[in-house]
Amino acid sequence: MTIQWFPGHMAKARRQVEEKLKLVDFIMELVDARAPLSSQNPMLQQVLQSKPKMIILMKKDLADNRETDKWITYFHERDITAIAVNVNDKGDIQKVIHQAKVLGQVKMDKLKRKGIKPRASRAMIVGIPNVGKSTLINRLANKKAAKTGDRPGITKQQLWIKVKKDFELLDTPGILWPKFEDEKVGLRLAALGTIKDQLLSLQDITIFVINYFQEHYPTLLQQRYNIEDDHKDIVDIFEAIGRKRGCLEGGGNVNYDKVAEVVIQDLRSGRLGPITLEAVK
Repeated sequence: MTIQWFPGHMAKARRQVEEKLKLVDFIMELVDARAPLSSQNPMLQQVLQSKPKMIILMKKDLADNRETDKWITYFHERDITAIAVNVNDKGDIQKVIHQAKVLGQVKMDKLKRKGIKPRASRAMIVGIPNVGKSTLINRLANKKAAKTGDRPGITKQQLWIKVKKDFELLDTPGILWPKFEDEKVGLRLAALGTIKDQLLSLQDITIFVINYFQEHYPTLLQQRYNIEDDHKDIVDIFEAIGRKRGCLEGGGNVNYDKVAEVVIQDLRSGRLGPITLEAVK
């Protein structure tokens, strides 16, 4: 399965990212802590490699802490600064500001050596849709500087936002790449709400999620939906969840589409517990 989704504003945004790179000192790349590699846009990596970069693993409160620690180590071993963030944790926000100042100081020191008066350092913040970019910006700026929402594609233009006197952020729209060659990448991002739900069958996404849970988090489905651990077959699991949650239609049959909606919404909201859909290899 190859998933293709490349709206016109995303193609324009990619060009703008390339054009605006010369204006910034470093990059803040946001990824989802529940799928750090899958949520990293491969289309931008070559473009961004000319600048110092920090990776921010967003939504750490929804992710498996053990896996998040492994991912932080993974990036550090590749000489990439990486921190995990819960945007509602003021301590995490301060960590982002501190690390941004460290990265920006490199450019400020160069300006000083040239006899140029230092200025606020400048960062470009990039990430895929619905990763939490606008919310993080608002926390950093301590005001409602960017629009927020729980659906992909809220930010459509580039904006400069001041973060106290420490640095300035250039916001960019969330950018996906033209197509996902790896089916699992598409399914992970669809499960997390990055891709619009209309583009994939929720049942297919749910089957992927259930299979992953059976391998990595075998007790979570049982605990959330109060189903027996002898339910191993996908159809049996759909049936069990559907009957426990009242996802029924005429004749008392289970409505599989409603079951899929329940599971995916529970996953995205964290009601299934802290999980990570991508393990370090």
